Amino acid sequence: MSDNSQVNSQIVSTVGAMQSSALSNNVIKLSGAGKAYQSISQSSAIAVQDATDNLRNINTMATTAMGVALAQMLATGNAEQYSAVIEQANKMVAASTSNFTAVGAGASQLVNEFPAG
Repeated sequence: MSDNSQVNSQIVSTVGAMQSSALSNNVIKLSGAGKAYQSISQSSAIAVQDATDNLRNINTMATTAMGVALAQMLATGNAEQYSAVIEQANKMVAASTSNFTAVGAGASQLVNEFPAG
């Protein structure tokens, strides 16, 4: 056993109160819930970042495809054939935008509905 007579009694009392508080069931429960909330929040943020990257990449590909299609349209005069490429590129962008919106809404809903405490 340690000799507490050399330590200020207020310090001993404070340390004892902190230990008691830190080891109580409520703190342990809140700590676990807090860690779970942080994990859910981080995973949701990563999902939104991934959806953002996907949207950016799709837009880059679509813009490139449209540029090539327009160049070919001008070079060949075949507007009908290359208009279909532009239409498909626009559909690809619309689908990616819908995906981004759905991921963002789902991530937000998950974080907002996570039980507090």
